[in-house]
Amino acid sequence: MKFLVDAQLPPALARLINSFGHPAVHVQDAQLLLATDLAIWAYAVSQQHVIVTKDEDFKNILLLATERKTPVVWVRIRNCSNAALTQWFQPLFPQILEHLEHGEYLIELY
Repeated sequence: MKFLVDAQLPPALARLINSFGHPAVHVQDAQLLLATDLAIWAYAVSQQHVIVTKDEDFKNILLLATERKTPVVWVRIRNCSNAALTQWFQPLFPQILEHLEHGEYLIELY
């Protein structure tokens, strides 16, 4: 599975996911840092990326999508340091993969 990490989350999260053996890119590295949510959505769908975001808008786009869908991992943790975020995220990643492998499209983390 490939992942696209949204702008509200640090590039370090994409590097962490890469370290687990799954391709991941941050929107900044994909030249999408200033793109609209719909442009990011279209990119993720076309490239078959799972979106990892703190932005509720992607949940809403997913819920309204009728044909072209991609999974969304909605990170609902309060603002914290990059180190705290990666420590919190790391043990959850196997569960995220399990949900994705079972065909779930919206995975809420809190």
